[in-house]
Amino acid sequence: MSGHSTVERHGPSRRTPAVRPGGPPTPPSPSVSPSAPTSAPGRRRGNRISRLLGSSAVQGVLILVALVWITPLAGLLLSSLRSEQDSATDGWWTALADPSQLSLDNYTALLADSGIGAAFWNTVLISVPTTVLVVGIAALSGYAFAWLEFPGRDGVFLVVVGLLVVPVQIGLLPVAKLFGAVGLFGTIAGVVLFHVAYGLPFAIFLLRNYFAEIPREMLEAARMDGGSEWRIFSRLVLPLGRPAIASLAIFQFLWVWNDMLVALLFADTGSQPLTVALQSQMRQFGSNIGVLAPGAFLSLVVPLVVFFAFQRHFVQGVMAGSVK
Repeated sequence: MSGHSTVERHGPSRRTPAVRPGGPPTPPSPSVSPSAPTSAPGRRRGNRISRLLGSSAVQGVLILVALVWITPLAGLLLSSLRSEQDSATDGWWTALADPSQLSLDNYTALLADSGIGAAFWNTVLISVPTTVLVVGIAALSGYAFAWLEFPGRDGVFLVVVGLLVVPVQIGLLPVAKLFGAVGLFGTIAGVVLFHVAYGLPFAIFLLRNYFAEIPREMLEAARMDGGSEWRIFSRLVLPLGRPAIASLAIFQFLWVWNDMLVALLFADTGSQPLTVALQSQMRQFGSNIGVLAPGAFLSLVVPLVVFFAFQRHFVQGVMAGSVK
């Protein structure tokens, strides 16, 4: 045989395509690569964290931390249900062994006190309108800063962000003089306006950044379908932003409900909230546990109810963006 008939064995071998009768050559089948690992690194880390949290030692630590946090609340509740004589004699934990000490007499006397009852409703009249106004105005402003084009948009937003660094204490005296000049000092409306003014910068900053993460394609598709800006905002943006809005509402309500500094300065005797009323009781009667304990628990239980009512939305707002 001649040298030209020898098979060349150097170099990579090539697979010739098979030829079918009456048809084009069949392409070679691709080589099968080894199978990829089924578990991604993120999933493996999640499994390790789940196993760690599922261990009995970690669960014991979490239960211990929960007990440490719940103990003061339980002590306050039991103290509010005991008489002043029992509270002066021994500790609140003795009520666990002797439930006959517990009664609702302190709450009956507290609600019968016109000053405390009026202060409770003043707190509601301050907290609820403030929360509604802050959330509503911030949602509209956040959508405008995120998706609407208007002159000076970026400059105005920078001013809003800059207001975040202004402490509340700086504005107390100038705003008090302004409210005194226009007749708002010492009224519930004045306290509400002050809380709204100082709550809006953070609320606008939070909701603007959350709304900006909405895919642009969704808004453009809604505009192509003939949706107006108000319809897009109410039917698309608000449902998508529900977790952030619920989180903001919870924080704003808690801040205003537990506030004492602004109310102590801007509210008078007829418009003072519960925190100021309890502080006045403490100053007048000292350690009057029969009034302070039920009043403190009454001021505490309302934020707890609000938090647990919106707990699901709050968790969604906290975890928003953490999982892609």
